[in-house]
Amino acid sequence: MERPGFPPNLAMLVSIAAVSTASILIRLSEAAPITLATYRMVLSTLMLAPFYVRSGGVRRFRDMDGGRRLSLVGVGVVLAVHFASWITSLSLTSVASSVIFVHIDPVFVAVVSHFLLGEKVRPRTVLGIAVAFAGATMIAWGDMGLGGGSLYGDALALLGGVMLGVYILGGRHLRQSLDLVSYVTPVYATAAVVLLASSLALGAPLVGFPLGEYLIFLALAVVPMIFGHTVYNWALRYVRAPIVSISLLGEPVGASILAYLFLGEQPGGWVVAGGVVTLMGILVSAYRAE
Repeated sequence: MERPGFPPNLAMLVSIAAVSTASILIRLSEAAPITLATYRMVLSTLMLAPFYVRSGGVRRFRDMDGGRRLSLVGVGVVLAVHFASWITSLSLTSVASSVIFVHIDPVFVAVVSHFLLGEKVRPRTVLGIAVAFAGATMIAWGDMGLGGGSLYGDALALLGGVMLGVYILGGRHLRQSLDLVSYVTPVYATAAVVLLASSLALGAPLVGFPLGEYLIFLALAVVPMIFGHTVYNWALRYVRAPIVSISLLGEPVGASILAYLFLGEQPGGWVVAGGVVTLMGILVSAYRAE
């Protein structure tokens, strides 16, 4: 495999910082969760479309075998379910609980990539997963929501976490033979179509928002999507799926800090301690792991 011109671990750090803003932007919006998910994916797709067309992506997609086209569409559907479930969870439970539960994926990704992708899980990776997940559990323990609504939100975040794991595994597999734009554009476009159809079916409002809401929609597309998801999709070509998955456990740390600064959600001692442990796990797992 060719060596990248940009350090993959540094790219993952950028993506963690970017995706950490998503939960804050979502909580600042008054739009329905499905509306937020729809605008996030539609605007992201529109941003990538010119690069996709100019680079011959349409022709390459048409020339692909049916199985690969179906795989791209399938990953896009998974991404749509991930966003629909996770964004909805943020309206039912705390930011810290939601972003922790949605990142149950490292265990799922490590096991599946070990048995199906032939990517052996190294002892350092196992240790990193254990340490980071312990830190994640500490954060959840310190900010766990109570009541039926919060439990439903936690369950939706868990569903989003499983879908995130499938999405990362699919990306790791497909990115080995597809360039970044040829991979992400069909995936994002499929997710956009699924979410748009869901919004229309549910009667969710899509127009008539104040300017501030549209700016939030745009920010969701630019920061956590283009600089978050797209950057770590780039890294998937060079970094094993479990490493990318475990690195994203940095999001709860960043999201908790931003929730305190912008939403007044003050983290307790468990959250602070868990954040430190999570970062230690990421360092152990990712250091010289590309």
